[in-house]
Amino acid sequence: MAERPPPGHPPLPTVVLSLPFSGLWLARNSPARRVPSHGVDLFGERYAIDFVGVDDRRRTAAHRDWRTVLATEPPERFLGYGRPILAPADGTVVEVHDGETDHAGRRSQLALVPYALGQAARLRRGVPAVAGNYLVIALPGGRAFVGLAHLRAGSMRVAAGDAVAAGQHIADCGNSGNSTQPHVHVQVMDHADLAVARGVPVAFRRFREWPRGGRRARVRDRGLPGEGAVVEPLPTP
Repeated sequence: MAERPPPGHPPLPTVVLSLPFSGLWLARNSPARRVPSHGVDLFGERYAIDFVGVDDRRRTAAHRDWRTVLATEPPERFLGYGRPILAPADGTVVEVHDGETDHAGRRSQLALVPYALGQAARLRRGVPAVAGNYLVIALPGGRAFVGLAHLRAGSMRVAAGDAVAAGQHIADCGNSGNSTQPHVHVQVMDHADLAVARGVPVAFRRFREWPRGGRRARVRDRGLPGEGAVVEPLPTP
């Protein structure tokens, strides 16, 4: 396995991936808005981005009731839960972690308060408490690694040592780890171990983007979705 570049080594260049899903997804915590994208520089997530499954009305769930306002909601209620997650590039699986529970979703501000108060405890428990169920793919050349996190418990379709091809169904979207509603977290790193990895800049190829604010869609051959944009992967010509 490749080692992290030594101190003073030039940073790895931007890694271009395919979006790891089909259909419509909402970009959250995009490094197009800020870096570190998630507000902290831990677990290799400096340039990480989140994608939440939505419908054509930008809804993350089609159903609302009293629980939406006052309590937690079952993960199955959310549109992204159980959607296939695809390999974003050719590579080799080097780590798979499964067995973390898919917990309840939280759209309610009341339900988010106690969850936020538990953030420090989750960080102390380490990678599984934060990433939930996750897998790591070594990209060709062995200098960069892709991490996909918050996957659905029991949905892993690959094991360490497996070769994967871009577009291959490798797991399902879940709500495990540090997640308030089902989504997939994508990051590129300089090491396979999330506990010591440093983030690497990422971009995505060939997608349609509806920017936040209802502006018209545009097709991007390569780029980073803006915060709050809805994206849809497109086939490569």
